[in-house]
Amino acid sequence: MSEVIIKFSLEWWRVLCLMSPWLLFGFLVAGILSVLIPEGQVKKILGKPGFGSILKAALLGVPLPLCSCGVIPVALSLRKEGASRGAVNSFLISTPQTGVDSIVVTYSMMGWVFALFRPFAAFFAGLFGGIVAELFDKENRNAAACCEHEEESCCCEKECCSGEEPNKKRAGFFGKAVYALHYGFVVLTGDVAGALLAGISIAALIGIFVPENWFGEAFGTGFVSMLAMMALGIPMYVCSSASVPIAAAFMLKGISPGAALVFLMAGPGTNAATVSILWNSFGRRSALLYLISIIVSSLLMGGLLNLICSFVPPALQPAASCHELMGNSLSFVEIISGVFLLGLIFWRYLKIFLFRKTPPEILPSR
Repeated sequence: MSEVIIKFSLEWWRVLCLMSPWLLFGFLVAGILSVLIPEGQVKKILGKPGFGSILKAALLGVPLPLCSCGVIPVALSLRKEGASRGAVNSFLISTPQTGVDSIVVTYSMMGWVFALFRPFAAFFAGLFGGIVAELFDKENRNAAACCEHEEESCCCEKECCSGEEPNKKRAGFFGKAVYALHYGFVVLTGDVAGALLAGISIAALIGIFVPENWFGEAFGTGFVSMLAMMALGIPMYVCSSASVPIAAAFMLKGISPGAALVFLMAGPGTNAATVSILWNSFGRRSALLYLISIIVSSLLMGGLLNLICSFVPPALQPAASCHELMGNSLSFVEIISGVFLLGLIFWRYLKIFLFRKTPPEILPSR
């Protein structure tokens, strides 16, 4: 038993350190984006109906670092401001599947082929879902804001539902820099902390308990393996960054790149809270079209990635990148980054323990 605990702890620490430098860099870029693209600007960009808004919503959603729960109040606010169903659906689908933080982590653990294809797949899924909603969801029903629901049904914290950007009157480079750092390394880290710890733990468990190539032998590398990853990803809530180590661990055990992509698209894009709020706010048809859009686009993109990888040299394959990364010893930068990230997460949960509840994140001025 003690030997298993030691193996798990070492594998857990290894996965954390391997992704920490890239994840911290992604948090920094996400903080900068939070200053450059405030929520009010998002509403202006997506306020008009039509295909143009759907296209903009898909493009805008790809780099934004919002999980499938955090994107809900923004989407509800967009709908209340008059954005079309298609634009809202496009934003809801493309945003949680990826972000600048998850893209750089994907590159670090799965190679540049996967890192380039993943945001393209999220963009396609958002565009596809938006067009489907525009064509088949003609119900003219205004969505209520998140905070108009009962408190227990709201998936976000109260401060993210206000629709206001706190302390935005002050300006200047210093104020914006402090805001960006606080958002990236405190607010965003706190948002993904629980899912990130769970994702690393699942990846470590797969690494020590699942035999080599077990998934490949059990499900193959074709359509069946993609369906299996879809069935696993849809009920599991895991954010776009935390899903990367799990997908990398699956690939080390034999699943195809396309099946791993299906998991990366379905996992962050769907969970019970998101579907429930969509059902209550937008109606049954919208929620079903949302799920169907993610399922169809995930399978299509998974098949396309497998096709592309069949022409890629073996040394550049995503699976080869995973094996190469896991075979390397930890560098000084990776160890220091792991300690720093773990410290940020520890501080988050220490505040929760001291407050006896999730503490409000007071953002400094921009």
